[in-house]
Amino acid sequence: MKIWIDADACPNPIKEILYRVANRKSIIITLVANQWLTIPTSPFIKRLQVVNGFDEADNKIIELVEKNDLVITSDIPLASDVLHKGAFVLTPRGEPFTLETIKERLVMRDFMETMRASGIQSKGPSAFSNKDREKFANQLDKLVRELSKEG
Repeated sequence: MKIWIDADACPNPIKEILYRVANRKSIIITLVANQWLTIPTSPFIKRLQVVNGFDEADNKIIELVEKNDLVITSDIPLASDVLHKGAFVLTPRGEPFTLETIKERLVMRDFMETMRASGIQSKGPSAFSNKDREKFANQLDKLVRELSKEG
């Protein structure tokens, strides 16, 4: 199992949790971004810088992800693509996406995009909180335990 991080939008507290898990569990994590990232020195933590462009990081993750890998992202279309490749998805807020829930999320995302395009204002997500960080850490621990048993 490898962990792929859609790093451009991933909050720093989540990256810190992932760094600790990588070292503690000897799991390779790769941060994929279109900018240079500073990462800790570790044989388990890697970075992959892609060219600057729309969905370049997403496309690279889709290309490289394998069955039973874990992807950390809030990007719903990316989540859908990697789920269909047999990978698992967890948002930085600790919400797992599944094949059973992703279609509904895509429909809601498209609906909200249409509403915004027609001038209707909507609130964005709430500020990232300690509760979000805790939920992420708990869900990550659970997923890593489950996937380690399978591997």
